[in-house]
Amino acid sequence: MKIHKIGHCCLAIEDKGVRLLTDPGFFTTGQNELTGVDALLVTHEHADHIHMDSVKIIVDKNPNVRLITNEAVAKLLDTAQLPYELLADGVSTYVGDLSVSSVEGPHALIHKSMPQVLNTGFLIGERLFYPGDAFLNPFWPVDVLALPIAGPWMKISECIDYAVKLKARTCFPVHDAIMANPTMFHGMIKRLLEAEGIDFVSLDAGQEAEF
Repeated sequence: MKIHKIGHCCLAIEDKGVRLLTDPGFFTTGQNELTGVDALLVTHEHADHIHMDSVKIIVDKNPNVRLITNEAVAKLLDTAQLPYELLADGVSTYVGDLSVSSVEGPHALIHKSMPQVLNTGFLIGERLFYPGDAFLNPFWPVDVLALPIAGPWMKISECIDYAVKLKARTCFPVHDAIMANPTMFHGMIKRLLEAEGIDFVSLDAGQEAEF
């Protein structure tokens, strides 16, 4: 499995001859140049995870792309008159030979005064788990975890505890565009996770890694 981190939570994932794209939010534009995308996975409706202008460009450049998401995001896509597929909680589908399974839950709490939108995590190829903005449990062995490391809804100790709880074998950082210098935290996270027997791959925006 090859993962190119475009930035923040936008990932281009290649495995079994399939190319997936996740969460094309407003922090990134590199997704607008991609072709050969088989499916676009969107976890939730916040603008750092779905930028509608970007989605339209992706669909235009990839006319056969499948938009896979939840009921809340579907309302935005209805307004934009874009076709999509709903993937309900606990349901799996295939993109080519690559499985994609859904794990739904509320977005992690930012503040009690703010509503928690619906968030969908995706288990890809029964190996990679991308949870979106929530500490979801897929109740499946996690080989590779896209680990959120920053946000108004979390702190570093929670991201460490989350990776340990899932017993992830390997992690790499996501949800980090809000940080002025994300890599300055990577060393600390790496030490804390490796003490728990979890590998941490320092992956910056624009970088690629194979798992």
